[in-house]
Formats: sequence, C-alpha cells, structure tokens
Amino acid sequence: MSAQRQVAYAASCPDCDVDLHGDDPNEIVEFYRRHSSVTGHDVEFTRIQPDLTDAVTEDDLKEVYTLEDVVAKLEAEYEDGVPIGAVAAAMSEQGLSIGETLEKIHEIRMGGGLYEPQDDHLRAF
Repeated sequence: MSAQRQVAYAASCPDCDVDLHGDDPNEIVEFYRRHSSVTGHDVEFTRIQPDLTDAVTEDDLKEVYTLEDVVAKLEAEYEDGVPIGAVAAAMSEQGLSIGETLEKIHEIRMGGGLYEPQDDHLRAF
C-alpha cells in the first residue's frame, strides 16, 4: 500500500462541512471567495504548510503581530510577493479567519501600508 501525499493547505467551512485541499495557498482564498459569495459563510484553514509556520516561528506566534509584520517576515520566502493565501494562513495562527484577513488586507492597502506587485500577492512598504 502506498502512502498518501499530504497536501500543503486545507480549509473548511464549519457551517456546511465543505472543504478543500491543495498545494497553493491562493487556491484556498479562491475557494473562500466562491463559497462566501454563494453562502455568506467564512472559511477557516485546517492545515498549513509546515514551511510557512517555520518562517513565522512558534516564538513569533506567541506575540501578536500585525498583518504588515507577517507580510514583512514572509517576503524573504517569496520572490514575486507573498501570496495572500500564505498571509491568511499565517494570520489564522493568530485566530483570524480568511474573510477577516482579507478585510484587513484591503484596509491596509487602502491606507498605503501594503501593495500588490501582482494579483493576490503582497509586499509591505
């Protein structure tokens, strides 16, 4: 019997027991956008890529970081900007849902604290 490959990310809707598994964090964000537009429900990460939690270490997670801090910490890991899914995954470790994280991203972008070098990827100023 062969071992099953473990996906990097997983998310689910606690209200309707729907879930998605994938290797791309932005795929989870797209799932949230589709699901939320139809049901109005939020979606939560249930699995996060271990490398992501290594980038924002356990000691770091004991402190409350702003979203800008998380983007700045993750920028070294991503050449073309931090995928918003990776930011949402890291913020889920601090208790924010995907929807809450996307709202904060929008607020900070409108205030000039973050920019998108490409769609759904962030950099901090």
